[in-house]
Amino acid sequence: MSDPGTLALVGGGEWTAGCDFDRDLLEASGTDRVVVLPTAAAYEHPERRALAAARWFGALGAEVEGLMICSRADAMDPGAAEVVRQARFVYLSGGSPLHLRSVLMGSPVFTALREAWSAGAVVAGSGAGAMALTDPMVDPRGGALTVGLGLVDRLAVVPLSDAGQDAQGEKLHRSVVLAPAGLPVVVVPERTAVIRMPHGGWRSAGEGVPIVYLNGEPDPLGTGALR
Repeated sequence: MSDPGTLALVGGGEWTAGCDFDRDLLEASGTDRVVVLPTAAAYEHPERRALAAARWFGALGAEVEGLMICSRADAMDPGAAEVVRQARFVYLSGGSPLHLRSVLMGSPVFTALREAWSAGAVVAGSGAGAMALTDPMVDPRGGALTVGLGLVDRLAVVPLSDAGQDAQGEKLHRSVVLAPAGLPVVVVPERTAVIRMPHGGWRSAGEGVPIVYLNGEPDPLGTGALR
Protein backbone atom coordinates (compact mmCIF):
# COMPACT_ATOMS: atom_id res chain seq x y z
CA MET A 1 0.00 0.00 0.00
CA SER A 2 1.43 3.38 -1.03
CA ASP A 3 1.84 6.32 1.32
CA PRO A 4 -0.69 9.16 1.16
CA GLY A 5 0.37 12.44 -0.39
CA THR A 6 1.63 15.57 1.30
CA LEU A 7 -0.93 17.36 3.49
CA ALA A 8 -0.64 21.08 4.31
CA LEU A 9 -2.75 22.74 7.01
CA VAL A 10 -2.44 26.51 6.62
CA GLY A 11 -3.35 29.09 9.24
CA GLY A 12 -5.03 31.45 6.78
CA GLY A 13 -3.94 34.21 4.43
CA GLU A 14 -3.71 31.70 1.60
CA TRP A 15 -2.38 32.73 -1.79
CA THR A 16 -0.63 35.85 -0.53
CA ALA A 17 2.98 36.94 -0.20
CA GLY A 18 4.72 34.75 2.36
CA CYS A 19 3.09 31.48 1.30
CA ASP A 20 6.22 30.34 -0.48
CA PHE A 21 5.57 26.76 0.64
CA ASP A 22 3.02 26.55 -2.19
CA ARG A 23 5.92 26.22 -4.63
CA ASP A 24 7.12 23.15 -2.72
CA LEU A 25 3.59 21.73 -2.66
CA LEU A 26 3.35 22.11 -6.43
CA GLU A 27 6.65 20.31 -6.84
CA ALA A 28 5.51 17.52 -4.54
CA SER A 29 2.31 17.11 -6.54
CA GLY A 30 4.14 16.62 -9.82
CA THR A 31 1.53 18.69 -11.65
CA ASP A 32 0.92 22.22 -12.88
CA ARG A 33 -2.81 22.10 -12.20
CA VAL A 34 -4.50 22.87 -8.88
CA VAL A 35 -8.14 22.07 -8.16
CA VAL A 36 -9.47 24.68 -5.72
CA LEU A 37 -12.60 24.09 -3.63
CA PRO A 38 -13.89 27.44 -2.29
CA THR A 39 -16.62 25.55 -0.43
CA ALA A 40 -16.04 27.19 2.93
CA ALA A 41 -16.49 30.60 1.28
CA ALA A 42 -19.84 29.69 -0.30
CA TYR A 43 -21.51 32.80 1.15
CA GLU A 44 -18.48 35.07 0.67
CA HIS A 45 -18.13 35.29 -3.12
CA PRO A 46 -16.42 31.94 -3.69
CA GLU A 47 -15.54 32.91 -7.24
CA ARG A 48 -13.22 35.58 -5.82
CA ARG A 49 -11.33 32.91 -3.91
CA ALA A 50 -10.88 30.90 -7.09
CA LEU A 51 -9.64 33.98 -8.95
CA ALA A 52 -7.20 34.81 -6.16
CA ALA A 53 -5.87 31.25 -6.35
CA ALA A 54 -5.55 31.52 -10.14
CA ARG A 55 -3.49 34.71 -9.87
CA TRP A 56 -1.24 33.24 -7.18
CA PHE A 57 -0.59 29.87 -8.77
CA GLY A 58 -0.39 31.44 -12.22
CA ALA A 59 2.68 33.32 -11.03
CA LEU A 60 4.10 29.95 -9.97
CA GLY A 61 3.51 28.48 -13.42
CA ALA A 62 0.37 26.51 -12.62
CA GLU A 63 -3.27 26.61 -13.70
CA VAL A 64 -6.24 26.59 -11.32
CA GLU A 65 -9.59 24.91 -11.78
CA GLY A 66 -12.14 26.44 -9.42
CA LEU A 67 -14.57 23.67 -8.55
CA MET A 68 -17.68 25.40 -7.22
CA ILE A 69 -18.75 22.89 -4.59
CA CYS A 70 -20.89 25.32 -2.59
CA SER A 71 -23.87 23.20 -1.56
CA ARG A 72 -24.66 19.66 -0.49
CA ALA A 73 -26.13 18.98 -3.94
CA ASP A 74 -22.84 20.05 -5.54
CA ALA A 75 -20.90 17.65 -3.31
CA MET A 76 -23.14 14.76 -4.36
CA ASP A 77 -22.37 15.27 -8.06
CA PRO A 78 -20.46 12.29 -9.55
CA GLY A 79 -18.77 14.49 -12.15
CA ALA A 80 -17.36 16.82 -9.51
CA ALA A 81 -16.21 13.83 -7.48
CA GLU A 82 -14.35 12.45 -10.49
CA VAL A 83 -12.53 15.77 -11.00
CA VAL A 84 -11.33 15.59 -7.40
CA ARG A 85 -10.42 11.91 -7.66
CA GLN A 86 -8.20 12.55 -10.68
CA ALA A 87 -6.54 15.67 -9.22
CA ARG A 88 -2.95 15.64 -8.02
CA PHE A 89 -3.27 18.84 -5.96
CA VAL A 90 -6.49 19.88 -4.21
CA TYR A 91 -6.71 23.07 -2.15
CA LEU A 92 -9.61 23.93 0.21
CA SER A 93 -9.99 27.64 0.90
CA GLY A 94 -10.84 29.49 4.09
CA GLY A 95 -14.32 30.59 5.15
CA SER A 96 -16.75 28.72 7.39
CA PRO A 97 -15.54 25.34 8.70
CA LEU A 98 -19.08 24.44 9.75
CA HIS A 99 -20.42 24.98 6.24
CA LEU A 100 -17.49 23.11 4.72
CA ARG A 101 -18.09 20.16 7.01
CA SER A 102 -21.84 20.06 6.37
CA VAL A 103 -21.34 20.15 2.61
CA LEU A 104 -18.58 17.55 2.34
CA MET A 105 -19.17 15.07 5.15
CA GLY A 106 -20.14 11.67 3.75
CA SER A 107 -20.33 13.02 0.21
CA PRO A 108 -18.90 11.54 -3.00
CA VAL A 109 -16.64 14.58 -3.34
CA PHE A 110 -15.08 13.98 0.07
CA THR A 111 -14.74 10.26 -0.63
CA ALA A 112 -12.92 11.22 -3.82
CA LEU A 113 -10.68 13.62 -1.90
CA ARG A 114 -9.71 10.88 0.53
CA GLU A 115 -9.04 8.48 -2.34
CA ALA A 116 -6.91 11.05 -4.19
CA TRP A 117 -4.85 11.78 -1.07
CA SER A 118 -4.44 8.08 -0.33
CA ALA A 119 -3.15 7.64 -3.89
CA GLY A 120 -0.49 10.32 -3.39
CA ALA A 121 -2.17 13.61 -4.26
CA VAL A 122 -1.26 16.77 -2.37
CA VAL A 123 -4.09 18.20 -0.26
CA ALA A 124 -4.00 21.64 1.34
CA GLY A 125 -6.55 23.42 3.48
CA SER A 126 -6.36 26.97 4.78
CA GLY A 127 -8.22 28.45 7.73
CA ALA A 128 -11.57 26.69 7.66
CA GLY A 129 -10.12 24.14 5.27
CA ALA A 130 -7.41 23.24 7.76
CA MET A 131 -9.84 23.10 10.68
CA ALA A 132 -12.39 20.85 8.99
CA LEU A 133 -9.94 18.32 7.57
CA THR A 134 -9.03 17.06 11.05
CA ASP A 135 -11.01 15.09 13.60
CA PRO A 136 -11.82 16.40 16.08
CA MET A 137 -12.50 19.86 14.70
CA VAL A 138 -12.50 23.02 16.78
CA ASP A 139 -15.96 24.60 16.79
CA PRO A 140 -15.34 28.24 15.80
CA ARG A 141 -18.37 29.43 17.76
CA GLY A 142 -16.83 28.75 21.14
CA GLY A 143 -13.73 26.64 20.95
CA ALA A 144 -15.20 23.28 21.99
CA LEU A 145 -14.22 20.19 20.02
CA THR A 146 -16.67 18.64 17.59
CA VAL A 147 -16.64 16.10 14.78
CA GLY A 148 -14.52 16.97 11.76
CA LEU A 149 -14.08 15.40 8.36
CA GLY A 150 -11.21 13.27 9.60
CA LEU A 151 -8.83 13.19 6.66
CA VAL A 152 -6.37 13.08 9.55
CA ASP A 153 -7.43 12.19 13.07
CA ARG A 154 -6.12 12.70 16.59
CA LEU A 155 -5.31 16.31 15.74
CA ALA A 156 -7.11 19.67 16.06
CA VAL A 157 -6.11 22.89 14.31
CA VAL A 158 -6.77 26.49 15.33
CA PRO A 159 -5.82 29.12 12.73
CA LEU A 160 -4.29 32.05 14.57
CA SER A 161 -6.76 34.46 12.94
CA ASP A 162 -9.62 32.44 14.46
CA ALA A 163 -7.92 32.16 17.85
CA GLY A 164 -7.58 35.93 17.95
CA GLN A 165 -11.26 36.71 17.43
CA ASP A 166 -11.75 37.23 21.17
CA ALA A 167 -9.17 39.43 22.85
CA GLN A 168 -8.80 37.21 25.91
CA GLY A 169 -8.23 34.08 23.86
CA GLU A 170 -11.07 32.29 25.65
CA LYS A 171 -11.96 30.13 22.65
CA LEU A 172 -8.39 28.93 22.27
CA HIS A 173 -8.19 28.32 26.02
CA ARG A 174 -11.31 26.14 25.87
CA SER A 175 -9.93 24.19 22.92
CA VAL A 176 -6.73 23.45 24.81
CA VAL A 177 -8.40 22.65 28.13
CA LEU A 178 -11.13 20.47 26.59
CA ALA A 179 -8.75 18.45 24.43
CA PRO A 180 -8.46 14.82 25.59
CA ALA A 181 -5.13 13.70 27.02
CA GLY A 182 -2.62 13.16 24.25
CA LEU A 183 -4.55 15.12 21.61
CA PRO A 184 -2.42 17.87 20.02
CA VAL A 185 -4.07 21.24 19.41
CA VAL A 186 -2.00 23.14 16.87
CA VAL A 187 -2.23 26.93 16.59
CA VAL A 188 -1.09 27.93 13.10
CA PRO A 189 -0.33 31.57 12.19
CA GLU A 190 -1.45 33.09 8.90
CA ARG A 191 0.79 32.39 5.90
CA THR A 192 2.20 29.42 7.81
CA ALA A 193 1.64 25.72 7.26
CA VAL A 194 2.07 22.53 9.22
CA ILE A 195 2.90 19.92 6.63
CA ARG A 196 2.57 16.16 6.90
CA MET A 197 5.03 14.41 4.63
CA PRO A 198 4.12 11.16 2.85
CA HIS A 199 6.15 9.09 5.32
CA GLY A 200 4.16 10.58 8.21
CA GLY A 201 6.53 13.12 9.75
CA TRP A 202 5.49 16.75 10.21
CA ARG A 203 7.28 20.05 9.61
CA SER A 204 6.33 23.72 9.48
CA ALA A 205 6.89 26.27 6.73
CA GLY A 206 6.04 29.90 6.07
CA GLU A 207 6.22 33.15 7.97
CA GLY A 208 5.23 32.08 11.48
CA VAL A 209 5.91 29.41 14.07
CA PRO A 210 3.07 27.01 14.99
CA ILE A 211 2.45 26.25 18.65
CA VAL A 212 1.55 22.68 19.56
CA TYR A 213 -0.43 22.32 22.79
CA LEU A 214 -0.36 18.89 24.36
CA ASN A 215 -2.04 18.04 27.66
CA GLY A 216 -2.77 21.72 28.22
CA GLU A 217 0.75 23.04 27.72
CA PRO A 218 2.87 24.19 24.76
CA ASP A 219 5.11 21.29 23.73
CA PRO A 220 8.75 22.34 23.35
CA LEU A 221 9.13 19.92 20.42
CA GLY A 222 6.66 21.93 18.35
CA THR A 223 5.68 20.05 15.20
CA GLY A 224 8.12 17.35 16.28
CA ALA A 225 5.48 16.30 18.80
CA LEU A 226 3.03 15.40 16.04
CA ARG A 227 2.65 11.81 14.93
